[in-house]
Amino acid sequence: MTLRAFGRTGVQVSPLTLGAMMFGAWGNPDHDESIAIIHRALDAGINVVDTADIYSQGESEEIVGKALAGGLRDEVVLATKFHAAMSDNPNHRGNSRRWIAREVENSLRRLQTDWIDLYQVHRPEPGTDFDETLGALSDLVHQGKIRYIGTSTFEPSDIVEGQWIAERRGRERVVSEQPPYSILARGIEREVLPVAQRYNLAVIPWSPLAGGWLSGRYRKGAEVPVSSRSARVPGRFDLARPVNIAKLEAVEQLTLLAQEAGLSLVHLALAFVLEHPAITSAIIGPRTLEQLESQLEAVKVTLSPDVLDRIDEIVPPGTTINPEDAGYQPPSLTDPTLRRRSSTGR
Repeated sequence: MTLRAFGRTGVQVSPLTLGAMMFGAWGNPDHDESIAIIHRALDAGINVVDTADIYSQGESEEIVGKALAGGLRDEVVLATKFHAAMSDNPNHRGNSRRWIAREVENSLRRLQTDWIDLYQVHRPEPGTDFDETLGALSDLVHQGKIRYIGTSTFEPSDIVEGQWIAERRGRERVVSEQPPYSILARGIEREVLPVAQRYNLAVIPWSPLAGGWLSGRYRKGAEVPVSSRSARVPGRFDLARPVNIAKLEAVEQLTLLAQEAGLSLVHLALAFVLEHPAITSAIIGPRTLEQLESQLEAVKVTLSPDVLDRIDEIVPPGTTINPEDAGYQPPSLTDPTLRRRSSTGR
């Protein structure tokens, strides 16, 4: 695979990143099979592995750690994330200095490594001062426990604030953003990707196959696939919802377009994401070796302007058909009291 620059870091990465969310109880519980998938991805030229503490409650990190033991660790750009609740204890989650200092040690232990290449804030936390979060992460860089700081699914204003905090407070800079991006979820084209380009951030999007919608498994008249993901986030998959019916309509048109272009729907979807000049490396999350093999050749696909124009007609630029596919909604949208003057007593 032809490597790409990871922002301004000097690190070179493959155009595909192996996402490890499906390794463990959330997807493939067989550790040996999951390890075989990781090794095959590395043999194919992928040099970035992305996981998170919350994936199967740490099991994914443990599998990745076992897969990279025995000399492979130095060959991989290893990324993980923190933020989500790891227990019922209210302090075992979030973006506080207290939790970061503890959870990084847990991740290092599970991953069987002395350092993490990219440690990412999994979601924003408006109630926590981002200067506190960035200060704690900067300390970890200085201690040699992490190499770089990233964010995931951040609002464009939060991305900019992070850059300003680093400059004004002398913190280590956030070097990457990991947003959702697919043909069906193009919302980041409005501001996130232009902001990333302005600050020369690496962008490693998650869910380029839209959570399986662009895998070829979702078709009109066919039985709706059941998966652990659809059980965790039913709002993204329930066909009783009009927004998901609209997604299915788009998938039908995209399937026909892929056939006309002589491509699989998977290759069409991945090639579309990789075509955007702001994208560094797209995260693929196979559960089986067969799924991995079906995605590897996408790096060789170049979509013609006619095909890209047709995609824009099916799903206009900047459009996310189902808002839940955005992965995060700020409190200004989810908390009605923030939009009603009477709720604050004014």
